[in-house]
Amino acid sequence: MRDLLVYVADGNMAEAVGGLLDRDQAHLVIGCAPFTFDSRTDIKVAKGQNDPGVYTRADALMQPYAEEYARAVVIMDEEWEGSPGAAAIVERLREHLTAAGWPPERALALVVSPEADVWLWSDSPHTATALGWSSWDALRPALEQAGLLEPDRRKPSRPKEAAEWALGRGPKRIPRSSKLYRQVSGKVSVNRCEDDALAVFVRQLRRWFPQEGA
Repeated sequence: MRDLLVYVADGNMAEAVGGLLDRDQAHLVIGCAPFTFDSRTDIKVAKGQNDPGVYTRADALMQPYAEEYARAVVIMDEEWEGSPGAAAIVERLREHLTAAGWPPERALALVVSPEADVWLWSDSPHTATALGWSSWDALRPALEQAGLLEPDRRKPSRPKEAAEWALGRGPKRIPRSSKLYRQVSGKVSVNRCEDDALAVFVRQLRRWFPQEGA
């Protein structure tokens, strides 16, 4: 039985998780013991379903993998047409996980607010270069001038719109693709991302795979 299944709503989140967990010595970056994980097989994407489909059918979609994986994480966005909000989504996903074969101690439901694009953003140079800018010092004032980043914040409140603006207005015009998410998450320190869902994910991995003596 493999250690961890990550079930996501779309390819962007798949690349973001893959970038983090496929790093060399990823367990050291996370601060946990080693565990088996290969994004090519252990990340499943709800193709054709997206967020609404995962919200309504995650139990049926994930159940085929229950005998294959010891632990499961399901991740989706909060913002989509008809969304009932983060708290209601988490509650429903927990019900789905239990019904699919993973009891609470072996399952985690994560909702990214407002959407996966928030994982692109930190004040790291890796974010800036992935979006086509020379540095965060160059990108930040441009975002502030465009009204996309408040002076006292480290990430935009509308991350998707800010990413699209940065990609289209930067010194290098870079097409938006899922590879951007892997490029950033594969390099940025987990301690520099302020996203609550990512922090919960990292803490859960540390609990599931504790370091010796922890």
